[in-house]
Amino acid sequence: MAIGLDNKGFSDALVILGAAGLVIPAFARFKISPVIGFILVGMLVGPAGLGRLVDDAPWLYYFTITDPHAIEPFAEFGIVLLLFSIGLELSFRRLWSMRRLVFGTGAAELLGSGLLIGAGLHLLGQNWAGAIGLGLALALSSTALVLPLVGTTGAVGRGAFAMLLFEDLALVPIIFALGAMAPTASDTGWQGLAGVALRGGLTVVAMYIGGRLVLPRLFAQAARTKSPELFLAASLLVVIVASVATTAAGLSPIVGALLAGLLIAETEYHTEVEVITAPFKGLALGVFLITVGMSVDLSSIIDNWSELLLAVIGVVAIKTIVTYLLLRVANARRGVAAETGLLMGSPSETTLIVLAAAAQAQLIQASTAAFWQTVTAIGLTITPLLARAGTAVARRLDTTLDPHAVPETAGVQRSVVIGFGRVGRLVADMLTAHDQPYIAVEADIDAVKAGQLSGYPVMFGDVARGGLVDRLDLPAARALILTMDDPVLTVRLARRIRALAPDLPIIARARDTRHAAELYRAGVTDAVPETLESSLQLSEAVLVDLGVAMGPVIASIHEKRDEMRETIRREAALTREPRIRRIKRKSEIATE
Repeated sequence: MAIGLDNKGFSDALVILGAAGLVIPAFARFKISPVIGFILVGMLVGPAGLGRLVDDAPWLYYFTITDPHAIEPFAEFGIVLLLFSIGLELSFRRLWSMRRLVFGTGAAELLGSGLLIGAGLHLLGQNWAGAIGLGLALALSSTALVLPLVGTTGAVGRGAFAMLLFEDLALVPIIFALGAMAPTASDTGWQGLAGVALRGGLTVVAMYIGGRLVLPRLFAQAARTKSPELFLAASLLVVIVASVATTAAGLSPIVGALLAGLLIAETEYHTEVEVITAPFKGLALGVFLITVGMSVDLSSIIDNWSELLLAVIGVVAIKTIVTYLLLRVANARRGVAAETGLLMGSPSETTLIVLAAAAQAQLIQASTAAFWQTVTAIGLTITPLLARAGTAVARRLDTTLDPHAVPETAGVQRSVVIGFGRVGRLVADMLTAHDQPYIAVEADIDAVKAGQLSGYPVMFGDVARGGLVDRLDLPAARALILTMDDPVLTVRLARRIRALAPDLPIIARARDTRHAAELYRAGVTDAVPETLESSLQLSEAVLVDLGVAMGPVIASIHEKRDEMRETIRREAALTREPRIRRIKRKSEIATE
């Protein structure tokens, strides 16, 4: 059956695809986040924008979205794919290392902000049950908007991700708790909450065990077919199955998507999966942002602008202050705490879900829910502006630091050391001892200040953000030394810089031989595993203490080091070869 342009779904799909094709390159050209562009498109083409004029100008039908609810499932799928991609960038080891931040700072941020907002609303006349529901709803922040703006590797991204992860985990318990607080509820509500916790825990454990056993075999079979389509189908199948499993257990589908990403991140196929699913994530996330824009009714905002303005300012102010204070208690520097606080200041897309649950439980009136839904839409719209304001505030708070205060070495070819902790400082000392010019880059403001006071040429910068890499002019550097204690960021940075500078010597710190092999696949010249070096130093000390002459010991240590490095390189080359063949095959198919 032919599909005509008068079909609603077809017309809306054309509008969405056209928006993606125009917004992304246009806003990238002016270095503006496409998040703002998609939201503006939603405001323009939605029922509160040009959609109002369709009756008077029927030709506008082809440039507007006539059925906003029809595209909501695609918007939700965008959020699922976003959490899946975040899981691909993480690992269980890194997630475990963040447990205190997630369940400590994250829980305190949600409960603290929720109680303060609820107390304020109670003073304004809202009953306690409704005030608690509204407070918890408005305390949630947007995973879909915040993480694409800052990532998860920098200081701001790590803090934001930890709090957002706890909020995503707490979403379903909050909804059950609101149902249990309903005037007509019984004890079954609390029993249901306990049942969800039990089923959810068992489901997560089962998925973890099953994923570790099944996923490597599944993706190995998909890779052997050398079919990108089958590899993509396997990736999407894992996301869908994981999301359905957690939904059936009573948890949010985004929890399943995150867990699926974490499981695939433990395999050697995570890079291929990340690349092949990226276009779908970007398009689906764009659909979500368009639905946010469509929920903004400018006429309603104009009619109630004073109340809405006070509500938005109050929510953002409370959440910013609470987040700032909690991060300062967690020893975050002032700039990071302020920037993270402003990023987390707006309500979330999940706020709308909790508001609907509170209204259904008769804790708040329908008109009250509608008012705070508008506040949420405004908050989501201004999130990119809050992000830019947070960056500016962070720079002002760190006024004692001048990123350009490092002595200029114009015309001098120098090495670049990224990471100025204990390892980076030792590398810098050795470069200085041999009269080798260098510049060091560090994201920890306290380490930068201490280094500058000691006379080191170190500058402040977060390499997780792309602009800094361009400013360093790495293709002209003599060498790049990566000393960060972040395996995921090190691999991603090495891969990106190798593409920018094919001939640049890149020497990277590795945690172990497996990480070293991954770095070699990413294109580093030399990877130095910490476990290998500590073993060699221990062996050297033992042999010398046993009376073996120093010369033969040093010679044997060097020989063993070279032997191990060559073994790691061979292993990296063997695992890289199938992927190279796949890339060549794709190129041959495209040529044919």
